[in-house]
Amino acid sequence: ENAYTNLVLSDVKQFQNQLYTEIRGRIKEDDITVPIRRGGYYYYKRTLKGKEYVQHCRRCIRDDGAASVFDVMSTGPEASEEHLILDENIKAEGRDYYSIGAFKVSPNNKLVAYAEDTKGHEIYNVYIMDIENGTLLGKPLTGITSYMEWAGDDSLVYITMDEILRPDKVWLHKLETDQSNDLCLYHEKDDMFSLDIQASESKQYLFIASESKTTRFLFYLEKLKLESGLMALTPRVSGIDTTASHCGNHFFIKRRSDEFYNSELLACPVDNVTETTILLPHSESVKLQDFQLFNDHIVVYERENGLPSITVYNLPPIGEPIGRLQNGRTVDFIDPVYSVDPEESQFSSTIVRYSYSSLRTPCSVYDYDMKTGISVLKKIKTVLGGFDPSSYVTERKWAVASDGTQVPISIFYKKDLVKLDGSDPMLLYGYGSYEVCIDPSFKASRLSLVDRGFIFAIAHIRGGGEMGRLWYENGKLLKKKNTFTDFIACAEYLIENKYCSKEKLCINGRSAGGLLIGSVLNMRPDLFKVAVAGVPFVDVVTTMLDPSIPLTTSEWEEWGDPRKEEFYFYMKSYSPVDNIKAQHYPDILVTAGLNDPRVLYSEPAKFVAKLRELKTDDNILLFKCELGAGHFSKSGRFEKLEEDAFTYAFILKALNMIPLTTS
Repeated sequence: ENAYTNLVLSDVKQFQNQLYTEIRGRIKEDDITVPIRRGGYYYYKRTLKGKEYVQHCRRCIRDDGAASVFDVMSTGPEASEEHLILDENIKAEGRDYYSIGAFKVSPNNKLVAYAEDTKGHEIYNVYIMDIENGTLLGKPLTGITSYMEWAGDDSLVYITMDEILRPDKVWLHKLETDQSNDLCLYHEKDDMFSLDIQASESKQYLFIASESKTTRFLFYLEKLKLESGLMALTPRVSGIDTTASHCGNHFFIKRRSDEFYNSELLACPVDNVTETTILLPHSESVKLQDFQLFNDHIVVYERENGLPSITVYNLPPIGEPIGRLQNGRTVDFIDPVYSVDPEESQFSSTIVRYSYSSLRTPCSVYDYDMKTGISVLKKIKTVLGGFDPSSYVTERKWAVASDGTQVPISIFYKKDLVKLDGSDPMLLYGYGSYEVCIDPSFKASRLSLVDRGFIFAIAHIRGGGEMGRLWYENGKLLKKKNTFTDFIACAEYLIENKYCSKEKLCINGRSAGGLLIGSVLNMRPDLFKVAVAGVPFVDVVTTMLDPSIPLTTSEWEEWGDPRKEEFYFYMKSYSPVDNIKAQHYPDILVTAGLNDPRVLYSEPAKFVAKLRELKTDDNILLFKCELGAGHFSKSGRFEKLEEDAFTYAFILKALNMIPLTTS
């Protein structure tokens, strides 16, 4: 199949290489991330010209005064010396794949623990290194997840997996002791549940979560009292989902239930976890997504009408009663559709750091002073090649689904290139599973399509979380088909409103978004010209019938358990492999990763084989399997750009948009 793909696309290889050069040419190859203050150091990552991977670095902070939004790490002759902690380029030498899944510095800033995956199968080895001299302490911890946190300066808490790659055990490791002597703090035996670990912003507690798709309960571990072991924080109650952090003498808990589906925020005293106070009540229209704690403030991340927001509230001094949060200050954003995410911030400061992006705004990191309301742009990702955001338009439109539900669509195009008369080519992206929010964010490689006259759109379909918890609930289990019909409704809206035509409409999705692509291709192949399905979950029934392979058991609450008749026949009615029939299909590209533990490569291979057998057209059908990668494709930053160039070359070839050149 790989050889056939190379053969079919051999006539566009030169153009693909040009695309890659163009895409890579927009990147500032030598750059650093915004430095993060941790103790007496600035930590940051550096990229070098021509190098695939990052370097992890730090510098001493000479002026150790209070943090300010105006802080700038000095790099001139007077600056403290840069210390290179770890160079991933050296570690990756001679490997097809290299990824660091976690990079955790000890509280005293003397050690770093990093999790390394050299296959793409998401099974890690953890190395503990002395930062100053670069020497490794003891033997690596083997066969673990990337979930780990420091428990003081001489202990790590980490999570391992069972034979189906389900995170099921949490361990306490004392440095420079053998892994076989590690203490198992908890073993989750229910194969519907997986374990997770998070540290409080205060760094005083670790929270161990056991979670299914509908239920999440918590233990806490006090770092100064490791001998006490795990203590229960929230009970194991079906349908109740909790997340926690800590400040002062209170735990703060986000709690979701069937009744309070968009979540509420609670606080309880550390010494009496059953005594709860509601800080933010449940809202039917506003979804509480996340929160961040500081000494004197709490920052709340919410969603309303599909758009994210940040609100800052003052907290009472430690020891004083805590009550309903009031008089919050909301951060303003400029684009009609955008993406906002919390970044690591200093618990002891008054500064919250967040990243902002839109379809036309490159990733921008801001520091916001919670006392003054001053917001300072720390860095906007450089886009080379004369990129001008004002040349582009972002819009938000609403399609009406078959049951009357309004589905938001984010749209992006270049002002002077599109006609909006139905003749423009379009790439429509969708996902729609796991309550994941596909917020409109910037991707520089996308300009290689948009600058050729493409309109790019995202269909925010049910099954995702963009419009609140019920948006997800109405696109899963026995309502999963809403995901597919919503996407079709968005496509029809875009055609009816002259954004594109059937002859120019291309669609794309990955993983569960690949399930979306496979399903809508079977349902409405006439609606699309080109389809790209990345690592697609397309053999739903067969996979969900096999509890011996990764992810199946935990996924029954997302898709249904096909061992039950009702779910079996419903899933069978949309599973892409099971609904391929003798009909015309558009041009299709399907990708896979040989080491993928999430979607086994056999699924897309089976999908392609059956399409080859049954489809009645002569359109292109290609399958490309990465032999040295997993679910997230190749690991190098330029290798990922090569994949974009490959995909775009396929799309442009299918649309007959590649200019004739003489070699």
